[in-house]
Amino acid sequence: MTKVYPNASPLPKPSGGCTKAAADDSSSRVLTVWRKSLLFNCDGFTVFDADGNLVYRVDNYMSGNKGEIFLMDASGTSLLTIRRKKLSLTDSWLVFDGETADNPRFVVTKNVVNLLKSKRLLAQVTSPRKNTEVYEIEGSYSQRCCAVYDEKRRRVAEIKQKEASVKGVAFGTDIFRLVVQPGFDATLAMAIVILLDQMFGSSTSTRRRLLTN
Repeated sequence: MTKVYPNASPLPKPSGGCTKAAADDSSSRVLTVWRKSLLFNCDGFTVFDADGNLVYRVDNYMSGNKGEIFLMDASGTSLLTIRRKKLSLTDSWLVFDGETADNPRFVVTKNVVNLLKSKRLLAQVTSPRKNTEVYEIEGSYSQRCCAVYDEKRRRVAEIKQKEASVKGVAFGTDIFRLVVQPGFDATLAMAIVILLDQMFGSSTSTRRRLLTN
């Protein structure tokens, strides 16, 4: 059986609508994201590093509170809490440190179609503490081909398709790579993955979304 987290794997061929990305820099951090909780009757994510070590977990019970997501480390400690922004005309989400409920660290908002903006713009990340836009996410989440750019248009993180090391065997969209450049917070990058899944996950999936109205 093919491993979910082989130490190395070749770059996938770019699919339609995605530009070809350069090879991963040796200094970047490459994580394997599995769209599955390791706990029974839970919906979530399981994330491994290049050595196969568990790094992040998201385990939301189907019968539990649908209004928030806890991004945890391997031991189950909450690193970030993600909550849907109430009474908002846009699809917006608040990201808090730990399990706090005030003074959000970031606000992530789904892009509204605008002829003046790139059609590939998926979402924007702003900082309420600085009252400025800090990151933009572009690409196609359904094709697992996205990039996160900072205010200077530097690519700080990417979501990429993952291919198994065995020739002819490929993973589906539930298993993919998250490449984080030095200096960018991998925990925030994973929070962005979670929110893209909420905003752009397949509507035909049999899985329940982690957050619902």
